Amino acid sequence: MSVKIRLKRMGSKRRPFYRIVVADSRSPRDGRFIENVGTYNPLTEPEKVTLEEESILNWLNNGAQPSDTVRNILAKEGIMKKFHEAKFSKN
Repeated sequence: MSVKIRLKRMGSKRRPFYRIVVADSRSPRDGRFIENVGTYNPLTEPEKVTLEEESILNWLNNGAQPSDTVRNILAKEGIMKKFHEAKFSKN
């Protein structure tokens, strides 16, 4: 089973709000998911992001692949750097 960390669109027309979820790659964008790990609101200035850092790092260590947009969000928040340092400090 291929697991992805991706965005799930919420909100009404022209007022998007996203949840960052862990889901099977075969499930639909707004369909079934495994775990909710954060939120992303692009309409506020600056963009508001809330993340469950420990849970995200756990999923990344277990092989979950973030989508391009989620990868950019995690990089801005510094989580991808922590993941990279933890992964390569073991060697």
